[in-house]
Amino acid sequence: MSIRALVITLIVTVIAGLMYFKNSPFVDSAVVFLDAAGMTMRLLLVSAALTLAISLAAGIGRLSNWSPVRWLSIAYIEIFRGTSALVQLFWLFYVLPLFGPTIDPFTAGVLGVSLNVGAYGAIMVEASIRAVPKSQYEAAIALNLSPVTCMRRIILPQAIRIMIPPFGNLAIQLFKLTALVSFIGISDLTYTAYQLNQTTYRTVEVFTIILFMYFAIGLAITIGMRLLERYYSRGVRLGGAR
Repeated sequence: MSIRALVITLIVTVIAGLMYFKNSPFVDSAVVFLDAAGMTMRLLLVSAALTLAISLAAGIGRLSNWSPVRWLSIAYIEIFRGTSALVQLFWLFYVLPLFGPTIDPFTAGVLGVSLNVGAYGAIMVEASIRAVPKSQYEAAIALNLSPVTCMRRIILPQAIRIMIPPFGNLAIQLFKLTALVSFIGISDLTYTAYQLNQTTYRTVEVFTIILFMYFAIGLAITIGMRLLERYYSRGVRLGGAR
């Protein structure tokens, strides 16, 4: 779907959601939904930044020539890809304090979703770096660049363009996983919907409103990633020629 079509879909979704909300019994509870949406967006933004950092660190770590770094990255990726995100979140919030450190719900939520999604992102980072032509590495060696300078100034800028499309899907996955934080008492959209449903028993109205809000935010993320992909693809023709 083109960016224009996505924008039109987003506008239609927002208008339809506002019309539905206006005719719902929760029209006087707009502040509650806005606060919940704000919490969800804060979780998403902080988690996205941490996920990106973890993905880059673990993805590059898998390519390291230093065995401890490489095996530590592999262990992290396999553990967090092979276990449930919800179990990981519960472990951070309920089990980790038994060993000393106590984590507040927001921090536990951010760490839980970031560590889980970061494991998948690391694979994408590794694959994107491997997709950079070998001639680029050879050119860096010919210029007598250090491995760190080569990675920072030559390899990563090219790998970023390759990894943006799959990272768009990862961003949506991250956004949907933020709903899990409702299980540890964070007042995000899902938790707020559950609480309202328990007090009003208006299941259809509550979860339809939340559905509109999640869909609108998801579309906005998709549009943002498409624009980012277009920005990094400027001047690049099919086949990678400039």
